[in-house]
Amino acid sequence: MSMSGRGSSLSPDPGSRVSSDSGATRASLLQRARMRDESAWCELVELYSPMILGWCRKCRASVDVTADCVQEVFASVSRSLADFHFSGTPGAFRGWLWIIVRNKLRDLVRREARHARSEGGSSALVKLAEIIDPNSIPDEEPSDADALRSLNQRGLLQIRDSFEPQTWRAFTRCVVDGLPTDMVAQELNTTSASVRQSRSRVLRRLRQQLGDAT
Repeated sequence: MSMSGRGSSLSPDPGSRVSSDSGATRASLLQRARMRDESAWCELVELYSPMILGWCRKCRASVDVTADCVQEVFASVSRSLADFHFSGTPGAFRGWLWIIVRNKLRDLVRREARHARSEGGSSALVKLAEIIDPNSIPDEEPSDADALRSLNQRGLLQIRDSFEPQTWRAFTRCVVDGLPTDMVAQELNTTSASVRQSRSRVLRRLRQQLGDAT
């Protein structure tokens, strides 16, 4: 998982409010969303809406189709989230979400074309020419490195308050800043084992937040 970038905005704020590390063992985001936890749904929408918008842009969907797609995708997720099974595979939830987005996009584009044809006239012909071919929407998830990095950053910001400053500092210095474990341990006046444990805790919690772990 690449989260490079010295001086990242993910560096801890000493004045921020944090809770104990026990928060890292709470129910995952998707488990809470399945229980209709309102805050979990807000986090899920905040986490994945930008990615869905990015997918729609990559597929060259119109503004109207994109707006409808985001709304319909989350409605579908709400109905079918119980059908998603954790596999432990990185990106499994994201891949499942893309299938929903892809199918919704294709349906919406076909609907847009039918509506344009029903209107008739020269303006309808112009609009039809601008509508993408639903078959051009790829089967494979069209995420690039920047989109994945942004997703990880949003997830990290959401879980940040689950950790004590020392734990978060150890993680960011190792994973975000890319420093060796021994150097971070010396900087924080702790052991290398403690730094590795901190890194593992945060990464585990991030996987839970992204829907890739229970």
